[in-house]
Amino acid sequence: MNWTGGRWTAAWMVSSALSLSMVVMAQTQEEGKRPPGKDWTYFGGDWTNQRHSTLTQITPANVKTLAGAWTMRFDQNASTRATPMVKNGVMFVSAGSRLYALDAKTGERKWVWRPDEAAPERLEAASIGDLLNSGFGIPNPPGVSLGDGKVFVGLMDGHVAALDQATGKMLWSTQIGFTPPKTGQAVSGTPAYARGVLFAALANGDWAFRGKVVALDANTGKLLWEFWTIPGPGEPGSDTWPAQRDPKYKDIWKQGGAGIWHPPTFDADLGLVYVNTGNAVPMFGGMARKGDNLYTASILALDMKTGKLRWHYQVVHHDLWDADIAIPHILYDTQINGKPRKGLAAMRADGFLFLLDRETGKPLLPIEEKRVTQNADFHTAPTQPFPSNADSLQPPCSFWQDKVKEPFVLDCGGFTPPYLDQHNVVSPWTPIAGTNRVTPMSYSPQTGYFYAQGVAALGRARQITTDPWFRGNAAMLNDLLPPPIGILAAIDSRTNKIAWKTDMPANLGTSGPLTTAGGLMFRGDASGAVEAYDAKTGDKLWTFHTGQRGARGPAMSYEVDGEQCIAVAMGTSLWSFKLGGTLPPRPEPPAVTNRGPQAEPAAMIETATLVQSADRGVGRRFALDEHAFNPVRARIKAGDYITFMNNGTITHTITGLDGSWTAGSLKTAESNQVKFDKAGTYRYACKEHPWAVGELTVTP
Repeated sequence: MNWTGGRWTAAWMVSSALSLSMVVMAQTQEEGKRPPGKDWTYFGGDWTNQRHSTLTQITPANVKTLAGAWTMRFDQNASTRATPMVKNGVMFVSAGSRLYALDAKTGERKWVWRPDEAAPERLEAASIGDLLNSGFGIPNPPGVSLGDGKVFVGLMDGHVAALDQATGKMLWSTQIGFTPPKTGQAVSGTPAYARGVLFAALANGDWAFRGKVVALDANTGKLLWEFWTIPGPGEPGSDTWPAQRDPKYKDIWKQGGAGIWHPPTFDADLGLVYVNTGNAVPMFGGMARKGDNLYTASILALDMKTGKLRWHYQVVHHDLWDADIAIPHILYDTQINGKPRKGLAAMRADGFLFLLDRETGKPLLPIEEKRVTQNADFHTAPTQPFPSNADSLQPPCSFWQDKVKEPFVLDCGGFTPPYLDQHNVVSPWTPIAGTNRVTPMSYSPQTGYFYAQGVAALGRARQITTDPWFRGNAAMLNDLLPPPIGILAAIDSRTNKIAWKTDMPANLGTSGPLTTAGGLMFRGDASGAVEAYDAKTGDKLWTFHTGQRGARGPAMSYEVDGEQCIAVAMGTSLWSFKLGGTLPPRPEPPAVTNRGPQAEPAAMIETATLVQSADRGVGRRFALDEHAFNPVRARIKAGDYITFMNNGTITHTITGLDGSWTAGSLKTAESNQVKFDKAGTYRYACKEHPWAVGELTVTP
């Protein structure tokens, strides 16, 4: 040791300080390797995204004494899907166009940041929520992440920014998308920090461009590498897109989609970063992109240092259903045939869990390719992968068999494609029908269960035009099909079978499950309630009403001054709970009933409806839906006439469902009037096309 004249030499002190600094930095860089306890610094708690807290203070025995510790209302009545982050007693949460640093014990604000420094040219034009990162088209972020004394946040125009945790001062900002920014590009999944590097990804909002994964130097924002999720000509996977000799669609890969909506995960020991990719684009236009369309609807494993693709697994070939992995995946450790294995669990939108070896991408439990319903017009893939002997979060198709009434026909062939000439086919696999989306899962190493929620529903398998870029149908009466149901379930990782399941209202909200080492599972409900369940049995043990409808953000857990807390964003407020909290429950707000389109005052009802497609970067597009009345719900006064006009190209015979009246058979451009003297509600349909149903309300 360098002891000179009663003091350490400067050289030794500098060397020691650097050594200590390197130790602290190494500990910080490895923080995501440890499951969350006192602090919660990643969207999913740590690099695995398990959303499982090691805190044990709150248990099934005492959870009934859990109550509000504090609540904070966001500015401008903003809401959020964000998971709060906590580091050293400071909570960070984003909502609307604000990022808040709060005292985690009291909820008092320490600083508030707006992203005008990162994207000043967009700030004034932005509405609430348009600037911070969003997912599934919802203008609210899944949150920020922490690392190396910084707060990392993604923005709606493709920027990634780093702020100082203590002050909120912006340290750097990097555009990872296109310059100038393409409309629709966003950093939807929270950027994640590991070993001095920030990993971020570009979502495309289903607009016509490719997704991307990037690695940035966490200190400077400098680009280290990038990986495009749709391969260019000659790159591996490019043969799954239309061949170059196809003059009409040879360049469709440039608009191919595979945006990345969710945060990455890491296995630093394997040197891999994992991401889920989204659907193909055009979303439902399979006629324009013959082939499997890699790397859409896939799990990708990239080398953390180079960005090179190490393996991929596609869960939907040639996606026509927006049936990608719309829930953040989870890394977990397990045993198969008595041998330890490194697992990755990803839930497809139809509720099936894919359990893969995260080192190789090979299935841990068998997956088989099964024949599915075909439609040559859309170049459907002949088979789709299904986990063998596994339970879906959703009920089997047979569950709907006796619930579907004529004139609708249920298709249970699997992944029912859209049809141009069949308008009465319904199925659980139609676009965004029964889905498990947005809401993250949780995994408890104690039970070995995955916890997830979703909605089971039926949808119509139809496309109203041959335009591959068109998406949308006219509105229909919302009670013609069986009502959807909500599902909350635990799935055993060892068998891929449901351990317990609870049916719930279909409007679950987007507050996903959180599990704790205290044996509990927490979630927020769209009714405004925060709930706790026994993680092993599924028994509901505690309910607290916040008085605000619209559960948005997933719950998380942290510790401050020795007390375990649960935090969750509900409606326009953020709530923190602890044992013996002093804030009591609030009255449950009245339920909102959705009857679909409201009755419009009308003198005329047309037999066809002009539908405008979602723009999504390809301009306004229109199509005539000849199997939808306009308006679908109309209103007149007793004693008035209503005119039925055939504004389409096919003949319609309009008749009351009770058989008491008819407007007769109407050819193109023909019309007829019907007088209604008695107040009431009258439903009618086209005799030739009985799935086209309308409703007329006659008021006194």
